[in-house]
Amino acid sequence: MDRQDPFTHKDIFRDGRLFSFLTALLLLAGAYVAEHFANLYELEYSQRPTSVYVGDLLLDNLPVVDLNFIIIELAFFSIVLGAAFVFSRPRYILFSLKAVALFIATRALFVSLTHVGIYPGSLDPGAGFLNGIYTYLNLQKGFFFSGHTGLPFLIALIFWENRRVRITLLVLSSVFAVAVLLAHIHYSIDVLAAPFMTYGIFKIAQYLFPRDYALIKRSEPAHR
Repeated sequence: MDRQDPFTHKDIFRDGRLFSFLTALLLLAGAYVAEHFANLYELEYSQRPTSVYVGDLLLDNLPVVDLNFIIIELAFFSIVLGAAFVFSRPRYILFSLKAVALFIATRALFVSLTHVGIYPGSLDPGAGFLNGIYTYLNLQKGFFFSGHTGLPFLIALIFWENRRVRITLLVLSSVFAVAVLLAHIHYSIDVLAAPFMTYGIFKIAQYLFPRDYALIKRSEPAHR
């Protein structure tokens, strides 16, 4: 049985960490604003006559499969579950929030720089409640790089010492990667590049927020 971690939620507001926590929330809010405008720009650009799709070796040879349940419902469930998991482990909160903010902001930058049309035959989100949120956020329009694939991989890197969490998130990242390809809502380069982009973001986050990452490294021994 794992020993009790002496670091609690109250410790986040001590020893100057309150400023770090507020900074993390500010960064996360700023990242979401950047993502919002990047998605709006991508949506506007996708409607121009010059926005055309490109050939893709994998998509050209894969059938279109309706996997919206995985892409939308499971994705939102995973986000909620992941947030609950992070916030249940206080020493991971500061670094995780900042790393996710960096991930979102970086992806927003790349989405605003890369513009290709939607691959023919890609599935529409549908008309459900979560589908409506997905459509409102314009997540169908931003291609490079795949957030479905990258975000679980980022959390896996953060919790790498926890074997169960690491394996679960790597499997989840792989499931999302296959799903978005079979649904034809991402090009193969978006999916294949996501782990490499995410690893780079993780290393940059370690460099930018060393004190927050050091807090994680002083955690309990690795789970086996």
